Amino acid sequence: MKQIYFIINPKARNGYCLNVWKKVESKLIDDNIPYLAFFSEYHGHAIKLAAQIAKSNNEQKVIIAVGGDGTINEVMNGIVKYNNITLGFVPGGSGNDFSRGFHIPTNPEEAIEVILRHMEIDAPLMDIGKVTMKDDSEHYFINNMGAGFDALVSYEVNRSKMKAWLNKLSLGRLVYVYFLLKKLFSYKCSTIDLSIDGSRHILEQTWFVTVSNQPFYGGGMKIAPEAVPDDGLLDITIVHNLSRLKLLLVFISVFWGKHVHFKEVKSFRGKMVTIQSSDSLFVHADGEDIGFTPLNINVQTKTLKVLTRV
Repeated sequence: MKQIYFIINPKARNGYCLNVWKKVESKLIDDNIPYLAFFSEYHGHAIKLAAQIAKSNNEQKVIIAVGGDGTINEVMNGIVKYNNITLGFVPGGSGNDFSRGFHIPTNPEEAIEVILRHMEIDAPLMDIGKVTMKDDSEHYFINNMGAGFDALVSYEVNRSKMKAWLNKLSLGRLVYVYFLLKKLFSYKCSTIDLSIDGSRHILEQTWFVTVSNQPFYGGGMKIAPEAVPDDGLLDITIVHNLSRLKLLLVFISVFWGKHVHFKEVKSFRGKMVTIQSSDSLFVHADGEDIGFTPLNINVQTKTLKVLTRV
């Protein structure tokens, strides 16, 4: 059996993730499965933990992230340059878009059963996205990245004490709605200079650009309904030239993937994307703040082994 390592974010979903881990740990003990567990202690710590595990030796290993989308993003960024790691995930956050896109059960016991059942066979190779910033720093995403209004909302949510309070009531997703409404009437749209595989698009009055590897983001919004995580392509969604009130209709429809029918929503597919803007825009990768535009994005085709039911 491959070595199994867990990286747990004890702060995910305001500490609820510890309850998730206890259920997983109980299952492992009952089934007499050997493992090692590590707990992240601060932002970025899971990157370091995952990299240390990956480079400790060349043996094939499974690293399972237990937390939210931020946790899976950190673990993925820590292992991306090593080919001896298979990635697994037990959802314990408030959004869990990775588990939706890669068909991981939300129940902890069911999730670990899927992982244990699939880990001894060759896991499928999945695409990821690589973001290169103006200062040449690199960030990887497995769900999606965005620039503009949605990244600003993510920025505010990540710094909000309200999220922890709502998580206690199992209403964590409402914090996104709160900041969306709060920023909606003051946000200034920008002109986006977008290049997709060398084809240039100038988009005025743009609210946001999202580049997706799988369909879901923002806690269940189906931003890219046709996105497939192993097709070698990224799905690009742009929302522009619409009123503030109509933007609310677009966001409501995103949960069902119906926003693509609005004429103000443009969809493309490609391998290489460049985003430049008239104003410096907030940027996120898998919901984590990574800086500001301009930037370049490249798909990394079939790069990461992921335990999934896709």
